[in-house]
Amino acid sequence: MTAPTAPPPTEASGPGRRRPAVPRRLRRAWNSYAFRRIRQSVFVIWLVATITFLLMHFMPGDPIQIMAGRLNSAGMSHEQALATAENLIQYDTAAPLWQQYLDFLGGLVTFDLGNSLTNPSSTVFEYVMEYLPWTLFAVGAGITLAVTCGLLIGMAMAYQRGSAFDHVMTSVGSFLTAVPNYILIAAVVVVGYTVLEVLPFLEMRGRVSAGVEPGFNAVFIGDALYHAILPILAFSFTATGSFMLNMKAATTEVLTEDYVTVARARGLTPGRISRSYVGRNALLPVIPQIALALGTLVGGSIVIEQILDYPGVGQMLIKAIGSRDYPVVQATVIILATSVVIASLTVDLVLSKVDPRIKTADEEARQ
Repeated sequence: MTAPTAPPPTEASGPGRRRPAVPRRLRRAWNSYAFRRIRQSVFVIWLVATITFLLMHFMPGDPIQIMAGRLNSAGMSHEQALATAENLIQYDTAAPLWQQYLDFLGGLVTFDLGNSLTNPSSTVFEYVMEYLPWTLFAVGAGITLAVTCGLLIGMAMAYQRGSAFDHVMTSVGSFLTAVPNYILIAAVVVVGYTVLEVLPFLEMRGRVSAGVEPGFNAVFIGDALYHAILPILAFSFTATGSFMLNMKAATTEVLTEDYVTVARARGLTPGRISRSYVGRNALLPVIPQIALALGTLVGGSIVIEQILDYPGVGQMLIKAIGSRDYPVVQATVIILATSVVIASLTVDLVLSKVDPRIKTADEEARQ
């Protein structure tokens, strides 16, 4: 007679039962490099939003007082100006700050920041989108020009290092990087318009010429590009100089690597070595700069647009701050900060896939 066999152990029996796999996978995902970078990015956006909210509300004056003061200066009595401003601007000045902050965070999470205080018929998103595409167009074209010229010139400088071309372009790149772009573009306007009288600056101001209807056609695109020439040049000045110098340094370092020497010994053509070996590896340290330039130049458009009278997000932000249009200012600053954060996050995630050493170094730093 055989002894009865014991039932097979289950996950719920015995001290050595297996832990569920799902929580382990969740913990692994939570502690992964990508998710930690995403958490850091969300924290930075929240911090920027909170600081912007507090700064706006601690500034002297509120939207009603600002508008009432302007109406009073235009000839209205103080009482009539105050009543008109309160009727036009739907803003509760008596609401406690913590309540306004909670309402602001709730709108931020749901992507609903309300309406503009000075333009109640427009939502904040609609109001910002009237200006943001023009800035993105000028910045995007400027970065494209800077990347194309900077990378090509920088690689040529590395291949001809020590030559007269290298010395001249290094000086040019250092000058462009050191001098702020708004000073350079102001000098272009002064020399071209005032001194040489060859630059039609007054005609180039604004977004488009009078009478040109917006549309996806050659007339509108050409006219918009004509009015954006000076902003595009301004946005490309500093970026071109830094791209030149960084690409030269990266290419010079790659040219000394062993795999480049082996490729030459194998008899590969210089063109193939430049494309397949030098160019790809030299681009790795320059990619973060390209992405961050897109984000930072959008934020740096304020001064450029004021100098060139180009109605973009910079001019809109100055006007909104002057009228204490809290929702518009907060939304604009958050959009600008988010563009920088997302650019940085995208670069980190892409480079962590291309170069696994980034993940390894991050994990070693956390231990």
